[in-house]
Amino acid sequence: MTTSAPRSRENTRARLLDAAAQVFAEVGLEGASVEAVCERAGFTRGAFYSNFDSKDELFLMLAGSVAEQRVSAVRDRVDEIAAEGGLTAGCDPVDLVQQIMDAGGDDRLGVMLMSEIRIRALRDEQFGTAYLAQEREMVSSIATIITDIVSVSSLELKVPADEAARMLMIIWEGMTVRGAMAGQDSDQLRHSGGEELGRLVQLLLAE
Repeated sequence: MTTSAPRSRENTRARLLDAAAQVFAEVGLEGASVEAVCERAGFTRGAFYSNFDSKDELFLMLAGSVAEQRVSAVRDRVDEIAAEGGLTAGCDPVDLVQQIMDAGGDDRLGVMLMSEIRIRALRDEQFGTAYLAQEREMVSSIATIITDIVSVSSLELKVPADEAARMLMIIWEGMTVRGAMAGQDSDQLRHSGGEELGRLVQLLLAE
């Protein structure tokens, strides 16, 4: 009994998050009402509010889940490249970035979600504060990956890892948004984003 209740709660939250993503894909953030999400998930409003304080909290958590999946995919790819000997002295940093980005989870829906979340953050100070806190966690995760890469390769940064992580994230966000506007599919989004990140990495690395 002690383990089934937490597991049931986790399953409920996961189903609500999945339903929120589906409803968002159809009607956007503003149109994705609590009622619509509950109906899609097969739960009552009571079940929703026993797991989330508001729709804002739900979608902020959904955005965090999207970001975590991307970072996890990048870390897994870095581990694969390291195991294959791809981080040894003389590795091409631009090619390395492209290999890493090709394994990412970027897609048009994720780009749209994050864009609408940012607009919401601009309009609401409290929501914006929560979003920025979440973003700092993502930057920290990226910085850890960068530090790990540098520690096992011959690459050397001109700036601290957290600054590099922040710049890389900003460029990546800008490129994926513009790529989505241009109608790029998931593969194209990853490739074009990887190209721009590769150029930035060249500027961030010491000679």
